[in-house]
Amino acid sequence: MSKEIGITVKKNENFSEWYTQVVLKAQLADYAPVKGLIVLRPYGYSIWESLKSSIDQKLKATGHENAFLPVLIPESLLSKEADHFAGFTPEVFWVTHSGDAEIGDRLALRPTSETLAYSMYSKWIKSWRDLPLKINFWNSALRAEIKSTKLLLRTSEFLWQEGHTVHSTKGEAEEEVMIILEIYKKTVEEELAIPVITGKKSEKEKFVGAVYTTTMESIMPDGKALQMGTSHFLGQNFSKPFDVKFLDKQNIETFGWQTSWGVSWRLIGALVMLHGDDRGLVLPPRVAPIQVVIVPIYYSAEDKEAILNKSMELKATLVKRDLRIQIDARDEFTPGYKFNDWEMKGVPLRIEIGPKDLAKGKMVLVRRDNLKKIDLTFDKTEEGVIKALNNIQQTLFENAKRLLNERTTRTTDFDEFKRDLEKGMFVYSPWCGDQKCEEIVKESTGADIRVIPFDEKKTDSPCIICKNSGKMEVIFARSY
Repeated sequence: MSKEIGITVKKNENFSEWYTQVVLKAQLADYAPVKGLIVLRPYGYSIWESLKSSIDQKLKATGHENAFLPVLIPESLLSKEADHFAGFTPEVFWVTHSGDAEIGDRLALRPTSETLAYSMYSKWIKSWRDLPLKINFWNSALRAEIKSTKLLLRTSEFLWQEGHTVHSTKGEAEEEVMIILEIYKKTVEEELAIPVITGKKSEKEKFVGAVYTTTMESIMPDGKALQMGTSHFLGQNFSKPFDVKFLDKQNIETFGWQTSWGVSWRLIGALVMLHGDDRGLVLPPRVAPIQVVIVPIYYSAEDKEAILNKSMELKATLVKRDLRIQIDARDEFTPGYKFNDWEMKGVPLRIEIGPKDLAKGKMVLVRRDNLKKIDLTFDKTEEGVIKALNNIQQTLFENAKRLLNERTTRTTDFDEFKRDLEKGMFVYSPWCGDQKCEEIVKESTGADIRVIPFDEKKTDSPCIICKNSGKMEVIFARSY
């Protein structure tokens, strides 16, 4: 990667290199000494904190509580749910020694927490009065992504939240699945300004051990799909092997109905890819660590004092409106350097104040999304800045929605289907429901079924592969 200050490649010419440069140069994350691991820097972590706070509030408002789980899981415990464990075996990191001594039963570094959580739930749940049990865990997971790593998208350790719930009825558990998916969708669309398509995964693509998996999918500018979050209905597939059971109101012993769900810091990666440009990051105001940066411009000591005083006055006014503001008064850098620096970091709105602006009783607003300049008088500060931020948020979503629409197509012809996938599209096509046809698509095109939309259209058109009667229209795409 280039060591030059700015982004040295075009987004539409070398997307992968562009993405890597933006993540590193905007100081979101950096590579750790161990292959496959990364360090989330303060600027990147603050975006995660914003997402965490938002999701946390929504979860608590719907009756969920936070708890903590250890990172080590005994192999004997993992093997209780053999199918689930087998799905993660190739990715598991194992602890085999304590100092120089072998520990006996190997310990897995948590790839996901179902087995550990449910072994505890079986101790805590005795009666219908203990239900529903709705617990969320903010933690990290470890999965061995050594060969195909990508900053914030595929790493061997990643931050996420994982929720695990137990309910007394099937209906209540299925309702929980949809409540969580809606929380995710609302957060991603309204705060990250990323439109998603929601639906179910196919049997082949569902979470190992689930009855079914619901998902939200988006498409990135390079034409690859990105799974943004999932919510799983586990039925009684885990409660039975882990003895998660309770006495119901008739005093009959019954196995619980369960769900699990999660999103990770890959949401930050999606944010970078979708909104960023050739200058660097472009952050939606609602998750930006700094929403407005004030850059005072002065050329004399007299100008400096007056302009800095006005800058601090503006900051105080905007802070009262709960906006995140920073004044860049670094004398060691020129205004031009500062402009480029904050554009690299994607700050949504820049305020410039120079001697002539001060004399005219105005400031200049510069939008990061389109770099347009707006003159704003000081007496209109609050309403003008808030209006600009709201407009930036809306514009970013509309631009992303336009990309989704432009990269979505329908076809019933297999040759056209392959051409559309080559172009990087979400392709709606009829499917017979047979997993063999899914596998043929994967082998011949590298694509898979990303989502069976909730508003799926029943179809009489023949399956895109076998030409037998199609059962439904699904979305195929290549993915990260």
